[in-house]
Amino acid sequence: MERRKFRQAGLGAIMLGMLAIAATPAFPRDSLGVFSEWGAFRDAAVPRCYAIAKAEPSRLQRDFDPYASVGTWPRRKVRNQLHLRLSRKTAPNSAITLKIGSRSFTLTGSGGNAWAKDRAMDAAIVAAMRSAASMTVSARGADGRGFSNTYPLAGAATAMDAATVGCARIR
Repeated sequence: MERRKFRQAGLGAIMLGMLAIAATPAFPRDSLGVFSEWGAFRDAAVPRCYAIAKAEPSRLQRDFDPYASVGTWPRRKVRNQLHLRLSRKTAPNSAITLKIGSRSFTLTGSGGNAWAKDRAMDAAIVAAMRSAASMTVSARGADGRGFSNTYPLAGAATAMDAATVGCARIR
């Protein structure tokens, strides 16, 4: 019960944080819903829609507030593209690994960002996210120490679907 209270109390803070991450002063975002640990938003000005969640809390060093997002840009014909904002700057040429259930993916990225290597990998990652309880991304930080960020996947499938539907009529 305490965990549930923590999640409910923290959900408002999570959503505010996600809005701050995604917010640009000139254009408002439309909330498409909050689904457990994930939120879905539409930015009609770009246009784009995305599902987003913050990483589980950690007391370890963080350079950034980590989040995972899966975005759709209808005019670019891009759908379900993964982006991870890592908690730390990565070392040059550091391997960035995403584990979802029994699947493992080697991502591309630098600084504090990571992506799938191509659309086929994006599709495989999104499919894996739909059937797993959590995902963990790990890499080596700029200081040489390893780090990881874990994301609960409760609500991820519904948030991704809401984001896809939210941009379905935009061309």
